[in-house]
Amino acid sequence: MRYVIIGNSTAAVGGVEGIRKVDPNGSITLIASEPHHTYSRPLISYLLLGRTDENRMKYRPDSFYEENHVDAHLGVTVTKIDPEQKYVETSSGEQFPYDRLLIGTGSRPFVPPMEGLSTVQNRFSFMTLDDARALDQVLMPESRVLIVGAGLIGLKCAEGILHRVKTVQVIDLAPRILPSILDETGSAMVQEYLEKKGVSILTGTTVERFDGHHATLTNGTACDFDVLVVAVGVRANTELAKEAGAQVGRGIQVDGEGRTSLPDVFAAGDCTETMDLASGTTHVMAILPNAYLQGEAAGQAMAGRDAPFDNAIPMNAMGFFELHMITAGSYDGQELVWKEKDSYKKLVLRDGKLVGYILIGDVARAGIYTSLIRQQTPLDEVDFDKLKDHPQLLAFGPKTRAEKLGGVPR
Repeated sequence: MRYVIIGNSTAAVGGVEGIRKVDPNGSITLIASEPHHTYSRPLISYLLLGRTDENRMKYRPDSFYEENHVDAHLGVTVTKIDPEQKYVETSSGEQFPYDRLLIGTGSRPFVPPMEGLSTVQNRFSFMTLDDARALDQVLMPESRVLIVGAGLIGLKCAEGILHRVKTVQVIDLAPRILPSILDETGSAMVQEYLEKKGVSILTGTTVERFDGHHATLTNGTACDFDVLVVAVGVRANTELAKEAGAQVGRGIQVDGEGRTSLPDVFAAGDCTETMDLASGTTHVMAILPNAYLQGEAAGQAMAGRDAPFDNAIPMNAMGFFELHMITAGSYDGQELVWKEKDSYKKLVLRDGKLVGYILIGDVARAGIYTSLIRQQTPLDEVDFDKLKDHPQLLAFGPKTRAEKLGGVPR
């Protein structure tokens, strides 16, 4: 069996390991545009912060490709998929035949049209190792940095560089920070914390036009800066699949095992649309754990084993300057809220089940809440009064506790 994987990030790694769980002998060819060994993208902010280095950022050991018998072609761009003749073609014209293909092309930064953007000399995105390297080269102690976008990418960038520059100004057209992850209370709490650390945040406005290193904002004010980071959002890389004839919406449409509408072509990760178990809707979920699990399920399916990943939920584990947060699921339902000076908890219930939560500050044992959502556990089967205040395995029955601990119930 000839397997070809396009991509080299989380979903691709899951695909390799999924295949090798079932088929130790088939050939795996991996082709990726980035020239680097597989690495963890969320760590690029910690690279600039000085908490990690490029070696420790690697998502798998140096021996990963060799141990899994992967023929890796890094720094090579696939430009075409031919689903009838079953091969992929690179920018150099080289063709790689496949029996099963996995598309793990991920996403790219979205840069909205902004008047005068081309006049800005030091402008960057913040998604890849090369982005971090390029930004690292221009940062100076006297740099004034403007970040357009107060989502997770923009704020992680702010955390990574704040100690190295004179000022960091973050602006966003949305009325609050992290609007896709936190509710209003959580956003306000985190914004206040970041501002106390020295990050200047302005919401409800964006750039109307640039003139060199001068920005005029839509609220009529102006901002001078030396370095610009555009972190407005991301877009799924669906072009290869779409041009090959696959069904594509905002992402490549797949089933629970990663199958696309094309025969023997699978897709996984940030380039796909996924069924959200918590909300019951299908949309792009650019989240690392889901990307790996999707890739692993697709890899196993490519090798002939049915092992669907059908309990994807939005989930984010993050932190800014030692303030930790974990969120998961849907916020549509009955809310139970606890708020103290340095912590915030919201649990969301619907139809007798936990469907979502927000934890800020105290995030201990958040995995128990996540498990309740993924497994759609009826709350009348657990001691939810215990779980509300202190998530713990004692709230489950003996059989469930044994299963979660990997033991055998007595």
